[in-house]
Formats: sequence, C-alpha cells, structure tokens
Amino acid sequence: MRIAVVGATGNAGTAVLRQLARQDSVESILGIARRLPNQALEPYSHAEWRSIDVQFEDSRAELTTALTDYDAVIHLAWLIQPNTERELLRRVNVDGTRHVLEAAAAAGVKHIVVASSVGAYSGVTDNQLRDESWPTNGIASSHYSMDKAAQERVIDEFQIKHPDVTVARLRPALKFQASAASEIQRYFLGEWVPVQLLRAGRPPIIPFPKEARAQVVHTDDVARAYVLAALTGAEGAFNICADDILTPQIIGGVLTGNPKYGRVLPIPSKALRPLVKAAHRSGLLAADEGWLDMAVHSPLMDNTRAKQELGWEPLKTAAQALDELIEGMAVGEGRRSAPMRPRQQRSVAPFVLPPKGHRLPDDIDAMALRQYMADHLAGATAGRGRMARLAKAFANTPMYGEIASVADEVRLEHKYLQKLMNRQGFPRPGISAPALWVGERVARVKSYFPKELKNAPSVLVLETELMLSAVTGKLHGWKTLLNNTAALGVPASVFEQLIEDTERQYEKLQKAHQYVRARAFKKCYESQDHPLDRG
Repeated sequence: MRIAVVGATGNAGTAVLRQLARQDSVESILGIARRLPNQALEPYSHAEWRSIDVQFEDSRAELTTALTDYDAVIHLAWLIQPNTERELLRRVNVDGTRHVLEAAAAAGVKHIVVASSVGAYSGVTDNQLRDESWPTNGIASSHYSMDKAAQERVIDEFQIKHPDVTVARLRPALKFQASAASEIQRYFLGEWVPVQLLRAGRPPIIPFPKEARAQVVHTDDVARAYVLAALTGAEGAFNICADDILTPQIIGGVLTGNPKYGRVLPIPSKALRPLVKAAHRSGLLAADEGWLDMAVHSPLMDNTRAKQELGWEPLKTAAQALDELIEGMAVGEGRRSAPMRPRQQRSVAPFVLPPKGHRLPDDIDAMALRQYMADHLAGATAGRGRMARLAKAFANTPMYGEIASVADEVRLEHKYLQKLMNRQGFPRPGISAPALWVGERVARVKSYFPKELKNAPSVLVLETELMLSAVTGKLHGWKTLLNNTAALGVPASVFEQLIEDTERQYEKLQKAHQYVRARAFKKCYESQDHPLDRG
C-alpha cells in the first residue's frame, strides 16, 4: 500500500510514521506538513515529504497532485493554538479537513482515516460509558470541542457526496507520550508553569478539579489504531482509549509519585474556572477555561468497537501514559519537528564556568573587561527578547523550526554570559549604552509600520536583518573572549563551541532572510487574505 499522512510532524503524526515504517505491506509513505521536520532523523526519514498548508482553498490542487496514486490518507492536521485566533483555528481545522477530503477524492483515493476526538461528543454530567452513537454536537464553551463537532459535520457531508470513498473517523482520548512532553507543555501549560521542578521530585499534594475524570491513551496505541484502520479499510467511528479511567485520586498518585497514597486537594470546577480564565487572559496559562469544561463534561468512551472490528488493544494503561508524559516534561523531551521541538535544544552545562573564587590575573584590566562584557550582555538581553518575538512572527512559515531553535540557543547563551560575569566577581550591569542604542533603533523601526502589519514580510525582512547584524556582533564578542580564556578561567573549547553555534545561527537567519525577502514588497502578502506562508 501507498499511504499519505497529512499532519505528519505532530504528536500523533510522528507515532503514525513509526508504526507505518514497521509494516511490510506499506510500500511508500508520504508526509505532508506545513513545516517540514529534519528528514534525516527517525521516524521522518521513512517518508517522502511535501510542504502544503491545508487551510487555503487553493491548496486543494496541490494536495490532489500530491495524493494521486495513494491508496489511503490519514488526516491528522490540527491547530491547537493560538486560542485567540478563532478564524485561523477554524480555517485550519475545519476548512482544512474539507480541503483534504475533497482533494483525496479528486486524486482517486478510496480510503480516508480522519482524526476526530472525544472532544466532538456532546457534554454529560455522569460517568456512564458511551459508544460511538452518542451525539457529536460538542461542548459550547470549548472552541476545540466545537471545531471537532464542525469537523464531524464536514465528514458527514463528504460521505453523502462521495459514497464510493470509505471514511473512518477515530475519536481518541487525550494522547500522551514522553516525546510530546514539550509540545503539550507549550499548548496547555505555557512557559510560566515550572515543570522543570519535577526533576527534583514530585509535589506532595496536587490541586485538581473535583468533578474531573479523564481517559487517556498512549500515542503509540493511537497510532496503531490509525494504521489498522488504514490497512483494513475500516469504516465509521471508533472510540480509542485505554481501559482504565483516571480519577483525581489516580492522577494525584501519578503526579505525586505515590500511587497508593497520592494526595489531591479537590477544588470545585465552578470555583476553579474563573481562576483558569484569569490565568489564561494574563498569559500565565496557555489553555483557556474551555479545556477545563471539557475535562468536567466530556463523556467517558466505550472502546469495544475498536477492539472487535479493528482488532485493536491498548498496550499501555492511562496511568502509564500519564507517568511517561510527566517524566518527559521534567526533562523537556521532544523531537526534531516544529511542533514537537524539545523545551531546550541543549543545556548550559557544556559551557564550563570557572571555579568559585576565581580571580583575574593582575595583568588584566578588570574594569575594561567588565565594561566590555557588560556591553555585550546588554546587547544580548535586548537580542534575547527580540529573537523570541521574531520566532513567534515566523510561526506560520516553514522557517519556524529553524528560527525557534536560534531563539532557544540565544536565551541559553545569554544565561551563560550572565553566570560567567558573576564568577568573575563582576556586578550585574544596569542599562548600558548598547541596550539604549538597540532600543532606540527598534522603536524607530517599529514606528514606520502599522501594528497590524507586524508579521508582514516587509517588516520581517528588516527584523531579520537586524538580528543578522546582532549575531555578527555576538560572533566577534565570542572571538574576543576566546583570546582571553586563560584569564577568564574556562577552556578554549567553550568559546570555540559558542563560535560554531553562532555561525550556524547566522546561516539559519540567512535562510529566513532569503525566504522573507522574496515576499517582502509584493502587495498580496500584505493583506490578511494572503498570509506570509502562502506560495
């Protein structure tokens, strides 16, 4: 069989590629994604790749060409964030599903597997197990749930229009695996929730909504269900979940690391909801209150049909999947694709610091060295925030993964420079001239463009040029410090590595500049109807 996977770089897509690669009956795999992964690494190396953004009507022709001669399509593409961009989410998730289905039919594909969700189901107030006949009208207060319900209507309409195409819709529970830990943290918790503390130990007690109960499934188990549905030509809806149900007490046991005596502080969801809403609105929490409503009101699913008709069985329990996720969050685990990128591409640990009590040699002008490093730190402080904002601005382009990795490295280098100065006994500098210089010019550049065009190519081309200049300055800073390694008390290899990293960062920014300058002054890219990532 020849199988295409749309949305092949995320949590489920990566696991599906692993499963497909193990199937002797699968001759060819096509991966389709908006932002392509590192194709030299597992499991992405098993597929051929096409970069296609499914949200636009004119993507259908490109999809049709790509899907021609394929036997089955597994459609997994779904956008979770940003919560506030409702039009974008609906366009990617609902319109995108319609475009994939119609393109597959036009390409002659006879079997399609679509990723629906437990979120499509209408809400309940009890713990009764529901089969696939339960209504899929969604939960009104959750945008995710309503988009999943709308996706189900798109599938219904497609099946009436194309009765010759077999469609299976899988409705999985929450999908957990260790390698999705950083992705799940970004989408649901955000950067302010200190999951890194889990490395030091589990908390003794967990606050948790009193009414919540959850079904979870390991992502590898979900992937096997998708592949089985594709290989067998299954039709209809299938609930996919582990057999055990996670109650607050069980979740507390997993999170505290003590399954028998895990302690939970139950909080009524009505009291918790305004707190979640406020935390989300203030930027402290990535998930909005709609996700809490789903946790309280989504029905519990009966997975009998998947076992009987697909021959599927969950190999891991929900508790095991949750425990694996928590361990992955502690270390920031991920994969080399844009949605699944690790929390940190590397640690500061390889950048050796001088021993405590280190003193500069008498022949070194400490005040001059301090001022030099303080000036670079001031520039690095401005560059860190600016690089992070640039990465966000590139979020809807194929360059996002590259720019996000540069932003991560810039942040870690800034942290190292701070620690290095502290070990020299240099006080932390205040706002110095370079920071003011950068800030003044940044403000001047920003004033040239209306706020609503901040992500337009004509702005981003200049933003990228500014960062190229900043990285060039940083490169020469590391070279200067390389000449003073003995005085600073660190091995030369530290600065040699930093120089090599900075040269690689420059190459990535050059690629981004090449991408955006080709679109910089074309009118079609300046409007909301023609975003940066088209063409």
